[in-house]
Amino acid sequence: MTLLEVKNATFGYNGIDNIFEDISFSVGQGEAFLIVGPNGCGKSTIIDNLLGLKKPDSGSIFLQSTDIRKMKPNEIARVAAFVPQGHVKSFAYNVIDIVIMGRAFAAGMFSAPDSESKDIAIDALAQVGMSEFHDREYTTLSGGELQLVLIARAIAQRSGLLIMDEPTAHLDFRHELDVLEIISGLIKNKGISIVMATHFLNQAFYLESVGIKTTVALMNDRIFERVGTPTDVLTPENLESVFRITAKVASDGSDGRKFILALHNSKES
Repeated sequence: MTLLEVKNATFGYNGIDNIFEDISFSVGQGEAFLIVGPNGCGKSTIIDNLLGLKKPDSGSIFLQSTDIRKMKPNEIARVAAFVPQGHVKSFAYNVIDIVIMGRAFAAGMFSAPDSESKDIAIDALAQVGMSEFHDREYTTLSGGELQLVLIARAIAQRSGLLIMDEPTAHLDFRHELDVLEIISGLIKNKGISIVMATHFLNQAFYLESVGIKTTVALMNDRIFERVGTPTDVLTPENLESVFRITAKVASDGSDGRKFILALHNSKES
C-alpha cells in the first residue's frame, strides 16, 4: 500500500526562487525514505509541504491516494504524524499531557481527553521507554528525553506515516541510537513508514543493516540528484559532488554494516 506519493512537485516563495523543483517519490508501508543534502537545500521545506503547511506551486502530493490540498488538518493527522527537530518548552505540562496532545485531532473542540486517549498515550510512552516520566514536568527533560516524548506524541496519533525533520540533530550518540532503535522497531513491528530529513548519512546504512527497505534521496540545487538504496546513493563520488568532501565507505567486519568516513574537505585537496 502506498501511503505517500509525490508527483513532480515544485515549490517557491511568492512564485519565484524555487526551493525544490520536479520532486517525485513514493513511500509504501513499512519503508523508510530519507532526504539528505547540504544545509539550506530545501529538506525542511519539503517536509512542510508533506504536512500540508505549505502547498506546492505545481505537481501533487497524495496521502493514501487523496490529494493533500483537499484534506483538512485533522484528516492529514490521521494519516501522517510529525516529529520536529526541536520544541519550545513554554508551559510546565506533565509528560503524559504532552503525549495526549497527539490525540487532539480525534477529539471535538474543547473536549477533554477520554479514557481511550489516555490509554493510547500511556502505551506510546511505554513504546519509547519513557513510562517512568509519566508525571514529570516536560520543561525539566533533557534534549534526548524530550525527543523521545515527542516521538511518543506522534506514535499516539496512530498514523501509518511518521514524518521527521532532523529528529536527532541535537542529540548525543546514545540518544541518537535510542531514536534509531525506536524508529526501526516501529517499522519492523508496527508496519509504520518513515520519511526523515537528516544530516546524519550513516543513519541510512543503520536502517538498511537491520533489514528495513531504505531509500535515500540525495538533494542538491533544488532537485533530487540521486535516489536509491544507501549503497547505491551514498558513494564517495556522490558525496564529493554534493557535499564537497573526500570520504570513503567502510564496513564493520563483525556484521558488514557500512558507514561513511569523512576524510577531509575536498576543497583543501
